[in-house]
Amino acid sequence: MAVAVLHSRALSGFDAPPVTVEVHLAGGLPAFHLVGLPDTEVKESRDRVRAALQNAQFDFPARRVTVNLAPADLPKDSGRFDLPIALGVLAATGQIPATQLAGHEFAGELALTGDLRSVRGALAMTLKAHRDGRAFVLPEASAREAAWVRDAMVYGAPSLLAVCAHLTGRQALVRCVAAAAPQSSALPDLCEVRGQALAKRALEVAAAGSHSLLMLGPPGTGKSMLAQRLPGLLPPLDEDEALISAAIHSLTNAFRPAQWRCRPYRAPHHTASAVALVGGGSDPRPGEISLAHHGVLFLDELPEWDRRVLEVLREPLESGEIHISRAARQAVFPSRFQFVAAMNPCPCGYLGHSSGKCHCTPDQIARYRARISGPLLDRIDLQIEVPALGADALVVSAPSVRDGEVESSETSAVVAARVARALGRQRARQGKPNAWLESKEVDMHCAPDAPGATLLKAAFARFSLSARAYHRILKVARTIADLAGADATSAAHVAEAISYRRLDRT
Repeated sequence: MAVAVLHSRALSGFDAPPVTVEVHLAGGLPAFHLVGLPDTEVKESRDRVRAALQNAQFDFPARRVTVNLAPADLPKDSGRFDLPIALGVLAATGQIPATQLAGHEFAGELALTGDLRSVRGALAMTLKAHRDGRAFVLPEASAREAAWVRDAMVYGAPSLLAVCAHLTGRQALVRCVAAAAPQSSALPDLCEVRGQALAKRALEVAAAGSHSLLMLGPPGTGKSMLAQRLPGLLPPLDEDEALISAAIHSLTNAFRPAQWRCRPYRAPHHTASAVALVGGGSDPRPGEISLAHHGVLFLDELPEWDRRVLEVLREPLESGEIHISRAARQAVFPSRFQFVAAMNPCPCGYLGHSSGKCHCTPDQIARYRARISGPLLDRIDLQIEVPALGADALVVSAPSVRDGEVESSETSAVVAARVARALGRQRARQGKPNAWLESKEVDMHCAPDAPGATLLKAAFARFSLSARAYHRILKVARTIADLAGADATSAAHVAEAISYRRLDRT
């Protein structure tokens, strides 16, 4: 057989388009040509494939070998095409039968010895291959990752020889099955945060409606501690959400089985670039906002971030996805994350502190806060103050007993149960959390009663709120009503929602 045809996958953003690997043998001087828009890593596969075949005791043809990776206008990268190219050469020379190739897809990087090395994006590729009804042959490490796709036919192979033995029927590869989900490690508990009752309440509201949150306060008041405890208040990911989250992490080789069904928590440093935050590059990769999909993105010291970097958050906060465009490549990554941020009230950080240490002038404070643009602040649902605590609130003492019961701060499990009930009400009513509602849906599901509408109208005029802030207050008020188990949004719910717009009132 002079031509062999195999199937593989490329990676284009979050998508894994199919790639047909065609291997043709012709007469003439020995040569090895790769066509189909391969990058440098793919072109180097010529040397890896030749050495792997020879070290595995196969014959490499002394003929003109042409490998086409179709479609020709799709860029191909990485060493994942080594395995299908090597199998194509063997099938074209008749060293292995071509009858089993059509029902499989192949991806894997070859070592010079013929062993297989793992490739990135195995989960994302397997999601697509499973929908097309083909079995996927991968290196063993990648197969263990890909096996998390339910009902997918995934085979892990240690070497090129093992794949050939499978295709010839001599020794079948064992289907890879996902191991039992490991016990998730204990998350930080909310009861460890002393005092800060208002901030804890705001954190519960944010969790119950998937709302964004900004905490404003002096250093050491517990802002970062509160943010770290938000994932513990959220329900575990369902299987579809877990698969999407794992597939995104697979694109950067960051997936770990211990993270299965756990909410991602990403806290990049404020020196991160815009590309690191939203993704990009000549070969677009997901950034922090996509790695936080269905989880929490925490940005500490918000005014210290480059303003141009922060402005790229506007679109994903509204749409839940990020579009990356380059001259030759375009990619779309999901980025439905819960945004949490923290900042100091002034450059020195001690504005309003009981010590009176702050000597910042009003102009300095205004310039400091102006580093965060109004449009970005407008997209943050809850803006609260986290004040400094006195010594009495921090001293660890024995728990008091009242009416035979021990008094203590609520644990994350107790708050998470209320959050789960509120989210259940929202999904039963509208199929999504309140923060994701569109304008038309806000009018349908979040309309307050007459006293609540009057109060909101007065706040709109007094604080010069934007239309976006108006709708976000309604969403937060609806979440507060859901936490209370109320069917209607009352004036009390609206008043609490308005109280969380701290920066709109200054």
